[in-house]
Parts: sequence; structure tokens; C-alpha cells
Amino acid sequence: MISEEIAPLDKNYKFNYFLIRHLDRPVILFLHGFIGNIHEFDEVIKLLGKDFSYLTLDLPGHGKTTVLGGNEYYKMEPTAKAIINLLDVLKIEKCFLVGYSMGGRLTLYLTLHFPERFIKVVLESASPGLLTDTERLARIKSDDKIAQKLTRIIDKHEFNIFLENWYNQPIFANFKNHPAFQHILESRLKNNPLELTKSLRFMGTGYQPSLWEKLAENQIPLLLLVGEYDEKFININTAMSYRSELAKLQIIKQAGHNTHLENTLAFVRKIRKFLI
Repeated sequence: MISEEIAPLDKNYKFNYFLIRHLDRPVILFLHGFIGNIHEFDEVIKLLGKDFSYLTLDLPGHGKTTVLGGNEYYKMEPTAKAIINLLDVLKIEKCFLVGYSMGGRLTLYLTLHFPERFIKVVLESASPGLLTDTERLARIKSDDKIAQKLTRIIDKHEFNIFLENWYNQPIFANFKNHPAFQHILESRLKNNPLELTKSLRFMGTGYQPSLWEKLAENQIPLLLLVGEYDEKFININTAMSYRSELAKLQIIKQAGHNTHLENTLAFVRKIRKFLI
């Protein structure tokens, strides 16, 4: 295992990443969701074993990754380019790509704008963004309220209260019953609330470019994974599957929004079968 921080060629980011190399095995790049970190997929990687090599990283605004440029470098477009730069630095010409939630939206952007770099792609509880300006404006206002709460956090206790309220959202109802939920919560507390604010304000669903129309241009096999209890994202991903001939939707039983933690075995079985 290699654990390093590096400054990509454009000098606007210093990524914290783990690279696990298994000889002659293709790389899977995992991208975590909002409030997650580099360890989001540790259990998945453990179960996949030596069938693949693995690259995980802290996205901008999360963990130990540092944005050296201005606020615009928290946005999706420059972040995607920086990840491609990181792949170049690590001499990874092509790889598999797996993204969850916010990381899934970034994953779809990478897939549609840099198709030559990816073999197959898994989107977990992801979306192409919002179709209309009205929807985007409403989401921006909603996320700004959350961001304001984050900016007022002054200690770990207040951050813990924020996270508990965050996971009280209906889409996380099943996730809160996970036996390791408290451990996961502790991991989330390692993030910096002010950095999370920037991620929310500049890479939130309301700010990202809509990818709905571009889905028809997709050239890469896509596996769309959603939990059976996540009705909102079942509907979104059903619509996505109609837009791209190469997209295949599968439902993971006994899981809500965070399928890779709520039903890890099923998640691993599905991505292994798809990628191999």
C-alpha cells in the first residue's frame, strides 16, 4: 500500500490518496460521497481482495486533501481535471471507476468528459444533476441553509449534533441502523466543517452542470446501483437507464441510499460480476 500526498501539475490541489497495487490487476478508482473520506470503501476493498488494484482519495473539502487555489477549485469541472492529472502522475492510463452519491455525480462527469480513461463505471445512488434552472435554484437555497449551519460549528460536539441531524434524513433511515454506524460517525467527524461548506456550495447538486442531455452520448458500460428503500433514486436511475443504451440498473435488497455500507456483500457481488 502507498499512502502519499502529492501536488498535481496544476498546483491547485494536494490530494491525499491510497494506492494499493496488485501485480497485473486493473485499478478501481473509488470516489466517496459528501461527508465521506478516503476510507469509505475499505470494507468493499477488503472483500474484493487481490482481484483488482485500488485507488482511493479524499475529495476537495474532505479529509486531508487541500485545495491550494481559490473556491472555484472545489467545483466539479476543475476537480475532474485534477483527478485525471492524478491518474497521469500515477501512470494509470485506464481504470474502472466507482462513485457514490456526490462522488457518483463526479464519476458520471468524468465518464462523459474523459471516456478514454475508463473501462467500466459503477454509479451508486447517483444522479446527472437537475434538469431546470428552477430546480437548481431551489436546491442551491436548500444547500445554503445547510452550509450556514456548518459555518457556525465551533467544536466536535456541535459537529456531532449536525451529523446526527444529517443522518436523520429519510434516505438514511436504514443506514442509521447499521451496527457500525457510531464508528462511521466518528470517521465523519474527522472532516473540517468549513471545508465541507465549500464542497456543498461549489459541488452541490444545484451548482453542478446538468448531465441529462449528455447521457445519450455515453460510450462506457454503466452499472447503476440503488437500494430498494431509496425510491427517489430508483426513479432517477430508471430515467437514466432510458437515456443511455449502455446503462444497466440493478436494485440492492435490504439497503437505502448507502448500499455499499448497508449491504456490502450484495454490493461487492454486483460490482465484481460487472467488472470482471
